[in-house]
Amino acid sequence: MARSLNPLADRVVVRPTEKEEVTKGGIVLPDTAKERPQEGEVIAVGPGKVADDGRLVPMELKVGDHVVYSRYGGTEFKEDDDELLIMRESEILAKISE
Repeated sequence: MARSLNPLADRVVVRPTEKEEVTKGGIVLPDTAKERPQEGEVIAVGPGKVADDGRLVPMELKVGDHVVYSRYGGTEFKEDDDELLIMRESEILAKISE
């Protein structure tokens, strides 16, 4: 049975993008020596935040956006073999335009 992850309010689900890290000398770093990634792809978006006056503030992000986020932001969540992050839209620092 497949599950789908539907974030609430102003939260987004991000799949971090892994980059193979190589030192200037050509040594490939193992996973244990790598820093936590700060880039990822948005795979699910909540409906938006409800303002104090009751109106819904829509999300600026959409599924498929590539983003840069705070290094230690979000909550880690494991879905099957995927390592995902659930975070508030305010923890996203920038959207990457290609």
